[in-house]
Amino acid sequence: MEARMANPATIIPEAYPAILSVMKAARKGGVPESTMELIHLRISQINGCGVCVVGGAASARKSGETEERLDSVAVWRDAPYFTDAERAALDLAESATRLADRPDPVSDEVWNEAAKHYDEKQLAGITLWIGVSNLFNRLNATTRQVAGATW
Repeated sequence: MEARMANPATIIPEAYPAILSVMKAARKGGVPESTMELIHLRISQINGCGVCVVGGAASARKSGETEERLDSVAVWRDAPYFTDAERAALDLAESATRLADRPDPVSDEVWNEAAKHYDEKQLAGITLWIGVSNLFNRLNATTRQVAGATW
């Protein structure tokens, strides 16, 4: 396997630090790191980004995430391993990632459930994290970055 090109974020020197800056800001929203890791992994599964699935699972493991939860994040609705807050965050992440799947991509029901568990700053962090995760997925998938390879 070979990438079509180097990751675009590394070709334009100003891009990668800017993306990392958004990631850093999103983490300051006060959402548990494990939740952020699960969000990134689930979005990457949906988007078929091998680089981010492999890297996201490895990062989650380093943060102390269990194999049981990592193995079942793709089926979180049917697995007993996630808290109500994590479920709300995963539902929000899925809705915000699959924008074209429904006329109302992020329904009031999905948003309100997330808002029951997270305050405005946390929701801002989650929303930024969803955006940057989708950005990485699109950069990697478009240029066929190879899972496990380094930039």
